[in-house]
Amino acid sequence: MGNTLVEAYQKAFNADSISAFGGIVALNQPIDAATATELTKTFLECVVAPGCQNDAQQIIAAKSKLRVLILPDLQTGAKETIKVIAGGFLVQAADDILTETNKWQIVTEKQPNQKEIAELLFAWKVCKHVKSNAIVVSCDRTTLGVGAGQMNRVGSVKIALEQAGEKATGGFLASDGFFPFDDSVRTAAAAGIKGIIQPGGSLRDQDSIQAANELGLTMVFTGNRHFLH
Repeated sequence: MGNTLVEAYQKAFNADSISAFGGIVALNQPIDAATATELTKTFLECVVAPGCQNDAQQIIAAKSKLRVLILPDLQTGAKETIKVIAGGFLVQAADDILTETNKWQIVTEKQPNQKEIAELLFAWKVCKHVKSNAIVVSCDRTTLGVGAGQMNRVGSVKIALEQAGEKATGGFLASDGFFPFDDSVRTAAAAGIKGIIQPGGSLRDQDSIQAANELGLTMVFTGNRHFLH
């Protein structure tokens, strides 16, 4: 996230410039000239946005192999998702629950301030778009590490933290499901994470809370889970 579209793009690109090469960029605002200029500085396969300004079109046209898709309904999103299974298909309601921070439960002795709450909210929003088991590490409204689709949660934690590297220090971690053990909390703390957001609801929640208190972390329970399979 940024105050301008180009700022948001630059933060996202700098967070993982290696993965950005040959990648796909999705924007939630029409492409402007400043953003178009940045987009042409690296090799991208495709850009998706709800619109594109005329001066931006001229800049992007110089990249003959770049595909630009304009989807005016990009921000609306589907209300249902469909998965093909043996003998048929599964229709599921989209995960479009509005996040209400006033319903969160702060379960640790250390309390997050409003700036930290905003960062936890950002990480939580990103997390719902990541394949389960999903872990997101963020700082300064920028995704720094993603652990996706692993068979166990601590594996996702390790991948996300490894991707974030030194930038994880002072950052925040979001988990789409609860922690069944306190190992993920301890791994996050060892990497310098200062706050965690997760659904809560495990029989061993108290173990994770105790570990967070012991290590000086803040922890928030949202009361609802994000699962994307």
